[in-house]
Amino acid sequence: MRGAIKLALWTLAGLCMAGPLAAQDAGPSTDTADALYCAERKLGYWFYCVRPTPAPRDAEPQAPPSATEELDAITGTLRELKAQAILHPTPDNVAAYIRFQREQLDRASLFSDVWQRALWQDPALDYTLERPVGALAKKQWQDTRAAERDVAMARLSERYGLFYFFAQTCGACEVMSPIVKAVASRWRITVRAISTDGGPSRHFPDYSVEKGQRPRMGLEPGITPAVVLWDSVGKRPIPIGYGVLSADELQDRIYLLTSKEAGHDY
Repeated sequence: MRGAIKLALWTLAGLCMAGPLAAQDAGPSTDTADALYCAERKLGYWFYCVRPTPAPRDAEPQAPPSATEELDAITGTLRELKAQAILHPTPDNVAAYIRFQREQLDRASLFSDVWQRALWQDPALDYTLERPVGALAKKQWQDTRAAERDVAMARLSERYGLFYFFAQTCGACEVMSPIVKAVASRWRITVRAISTDGGPSRHFPDYSVEKGQRPRMGLEPGITPAVVLWDSVGKRPIPIGYGVLSADELQDRIYLLTSKEAGHDY
C-alpha cells in the first residue's frame, strides 16, 4: 500500500514539474524543429529535413512580335547603324551599315518582284488594264477615250454653254481666247465672253463687260482667263479652269465634269 502511494506521489510530482516545460515546448518553430531533428539528430530525408523544392511554374508563352513591330525594329536598327557610321566612321561601323542596308535592299527587291507577279496573275489588281502605261496599249486606250469624249461633246450644246472671262491687259488671254473660240466652234457651243476690265477682244467682238457675274458664280476674283461651263438644266455654273489650257485639255475637262462621276476616271 505504501509503495502504491509513493508511486502516485512521484507521478503527481513529475506531472507538476513537466507542466511548465510542456507549456514551453508545445509549439516549437519550424526552424527549431528542423535544427533539432535534422542537424542534431540527423534523421535524414525520411523526416523531410531537405524540404521538397516546388516545381517551377511554366512561364506564360509570349506572343510573337507582329509584322509592324518587326518592321519598326528593322527601321530602328538601320537608323542606329547609319548614325554610328556617320558619327563614328570606322571601317567596321561603315561596313556594318552597308551590309545591313544591302540586306534590306534585297528584301525590298523581293517584295517588288512578288508584287509584280501578283499583278500578272490577278487582273483585278492590275490597274494598268484600266489605264495602260505601255506605248501600244496606251495609244489604243487614248483613241478609245477620245472617241467616247467626242460623242459626249457632240451633244454638249444641247444643255451647256460657256462663260469666258478675259481682260484686255491679260497676256495669257491673248493665248487662251483663240483656243476657247476654236473648241466652241467645233462643238457648236455658245460662248459668252465677258471683259473684266472693260477692254475689247479681237477674238470675241460681241463681248460684254463684267457686272458682278464672277462673285455670283463663286469664282476667284481677279484671275483671268477663266472658263466656266453653264448647265442650263441644273441652272448652275461648273468652273473648268484658270489660265492657259490646251484645246485637248479643255475638252478633256469639259468631258470629265459633264460625263464622269468623281472616282470613276482617274
